[in-house]
Amino acid sequence: MTLPVRFIFSNRVNKSFLGFSGRKASLLALLFGARRYSSVEGRSPGGGEEGEETHGEIPSFCSRERNLLSLFLPCSAMRELSQIHALIIRSGFVQHVFVSGRLISFCAVSELGSMDYAAAAFEEISSPDAFIYNTMIRGFVRTDRGEEALSCFRKMRQSGKLADNFTFSFLLKLCGRSAQVELGRQIHCSIVKNGYVFHSFVLNTLLHMYAMFKHIVTAHRLFDEMPVKDLVSWNVLIDGLVHCEQYNEALRAFVRMQQWGFAPDAITFVEVLCACAELGDLTFGQWVHAKLSSRMLDDFIFLPNSLIVMYSKCGALDKALKVFDEMTQRNRVSWNSMILALAMHGRAREALQLFSRMRENVSYEPDDITFLGVLCACSHGGLVEEGKRYFAIMRKDYGINPSVKHYGCMVDLLGRAGLLKEAYELVSTTPMGGNAVLWRTLLGACRVHGELEMGEWVRKHLGDLEPNHSGDFVLLSHMYAMVGRWKEVVDVREEMMGRGVKKPSPGNSLIDYVHNSSKQEVDQLHSEPEQSHFT
Repeated sequence: MTLPVRFIFSNRVNKSFLGFSGRKASLLALLFGARRYSSVEGRSPGGGEEGEETHGEIPSFCSRERNLLSLFLPCSAMRELSQIHALIIRSGFVQHVFVSGRLISFCAVSELGSMDYAAAAFEEISSPDAFIYNTMIRGFVRTDRGEEALSCFRKMRQSGKLADNFTFSFLLKLCGRSAQVELGRQIHCSIVKNGYVFHSFVLNTLLHMYAMFKHIVTAHRLFDEMPVKDLVSWNVLIDGLVHCEQYNEALRAFVRMQQWGFAPDAITFVEVLCACAELGDLTFGQWVHAKLSSRMLDDFIFLPNSLIVMYSKCGALDKALKVFDEMTQRNRVSWNSMILALAMHGRAREALQLFSRMRENVSYEPDDITFLGVLCACSHGGLVEEGKRYFAIMRKDYGINPSVKHYGCMVDLLGRAGLLKEAYELVSTTPMGGNAVLWRTLLGACRVHGELEMGEWVRKHLGDLEPNHSGDFVLLSHMYAMVGRWKEVVDVREEMMGRGVKKPSPGNSLIDYVHNSSKQEVDQLHSEPEQSHFT
């Protein structure tokens, strides 16, 4: 892959980017060896072309390097970075690992960057150092380009550069994300072989990887054997226990960490609140709430969001409303959580009123999760016409394409109202018409309303999509039982046993779905290690 050099040089360093204050003009002068560089058109005072040297004193190499690095400070977009890149090329610093490393770091790590641009810039460097290799690996992992991350790691080893704590941390994160268990074990062996078994950040990342694999026994043993545990270690353990659905163990770990003298932080609290929500443990949840300071609730918006979910799932909806009303600031997750909580508790009108308040506030535009809560409210409240109207608004006014969950809410809404033919037509005309979830929702509605004929047809259709789904057998069996067709009940049960189909396990609620959005806020606080050329 080659760099778009022609494009780079076609973008002159413009006034909007550098502002050409006296300080930045001086930086350009030092960079190109000119005494002064003040014209906004990029010409020297003597009328020469951009970058033309005068007889001024040429600065030392270190001075030019520092000044070039300073140009990255105001950079806030790839267009601006391409202009800096042009200066790097023209000044002969392409092979300078500090300068090129800073360029690649912006492209690969910044949300404003471009991994493709970073990869192109990387190919132009003849001898990258460990920092640059690590930055590239980190960028590939961040953008879910796992194969390229591993390829870069292989190049790093072939070049003779040794992997360090940063390399291993990024690779472990890749393994955890992509569930590459065998690769994770190989990297674990390399960590031991290279002497990083006592490095706290590497061990914490290793612990997190095994937790993501749901190898919680291995993760717990690793935690117990850690020579030094810090707050991050405890947070990773608690997060792993929650991820593995060992919620009581997570609460015990929360108590233990405090007995060991570690004060919980915002990340600890949100994981513990998640465990309380899953257990429905209102008492423990209230105790955790009491430990939260008002300042912490104000500083970390995901904490009150988590409290809303916890109280909602524990059945204390009024307490959830109180938390929502007392929030000094809210984000879209706050509104979504509260709307969905009201919907799931059957308070449909209040959910729709809250949605109207959200729409009045220009700071919070509804998203797909918002409308999931709204449609859920309409379904639980039997508000058919309102549901149809909001379903149309979602597509027309906000350009949101309905997902299976949205269509599922609409099928449920129509099914509850006994509008089975309309529900059937909706399922048949959806882009995902062959989706088993939608047909299964319709089958449930057929059972409720005793529509055996349609139910039999829907069950046959589901048999083509998911022939061994236990819930379908159970629903059809119940329908036969409702009309006294006991022979068919026995036949369904025998077929179910003959196929080795077990009874259905409990599913996830929609509150779990919206809570995942809140968890994403917390994940952003799990910082990656910051490497530096100077360490």
